[in-house]
Parts: sequence; C-alpha cells; structure tokens
Amino acid sequence: MAKKEHVSETPATALLKANKVAFTEHPYDYLEHGGAQHSAEVLGVDPFTVVKTLIMQDQDAKPLVVLMHGNRKVSTKNLARQIGAKSVEPCKPEIANRHSGYLVGGTSPFGTRRQMPVYVEGSVLTLPRILINGGRRGYLVGLEPGVCVQLLDAKSVQCALAE
Repeated sequence: MAKKEHVSETPATALLKANKVAFTEHPYDYLEHGGAQHSAEVLGVDPFTVVKTLIMQDQDAKPLVVLMHGNRKVSTKNLARQIGAKSVEPCKPEIANRHSGYLVGGTSPFGTRRQMPVYVEGSVLTLPRILINGGRRGYLVGLEPGVCVQLLDAKSVQCALAE
C-alpha cells in the first residue's frame, strides 16, 4: 500500500490549526493492538518519543487523560497519589471512546468530546519533539510537548513504569 501523505482533518488537527500550532503529519499502517511500539517501529523513531493517550478514570468514574511514553506503563498507584484520588484505572474501550469521541488506538488528547483533566509524565515535557495521536488510527502528529501544557493545561506527574 502506498504511503499516505495527508490525512483528512480530525477534531485534533482542527484544534491545533485553530491555535496556530506547527505540527508534522506521520501516517502509518495501523496494526490492531500494535500500540506505540508498532508505530515507532514503522516510523523509525524511538518509542520513548511516541506518546500514548490513555483514558482512565478515578474511583468515582470521573474520566482523565494520561499522556505516557510509548514504551512505559502508568503506575496507577503513583498517579492516584499525585492527583489526590483513591484509585485510578484504565477505562474500558467503549467508555474511553464515549469520553474522548475517538476510537481506542486513535485517541488524541486534542479535541476530545468531553473536557477532562490531562496529566503528562514529566519526562515527556523534556523531549524536544513528540509524536502523539492526531485523532485517527494510523496517524500521529509531531509537535513540541509544551503544546500539551499550553492547550490542554496538562499537569506534570511522575508515574512511569518500565514496560
């Protein structure tokens, strides 16, 4: 299959454009359950620079967004402690889809259906550039990580675990 050069606009790219954020487009052949490791491999980048968007919920089923390195897991215990929650767990895919307005595997933190608090692993913010989902499966956008703080009011947390 030929490499796609342009992907039609998504709520995420519409938001980035409306805020005059410079970003690069990185389409790739999506693989079910391939995750950030797969996209990093296909695009030839370090999975540490590919940021996954995870929809989670606290003990009251209030949704939240966690931005994490592609090759790290979230310590839900550490995260809960840092955000003052009793517990945090990943949402079931159908619930995550409902909160974000995106399909799992194509979830972007930008342009979500619901406003949700966003937490970003602190070391993500130290990277010069990140690749993050652009709102569709098989589509990442490259941008400066500070955009997550500016546009999403993302709060820095330390909750990464090695894969």
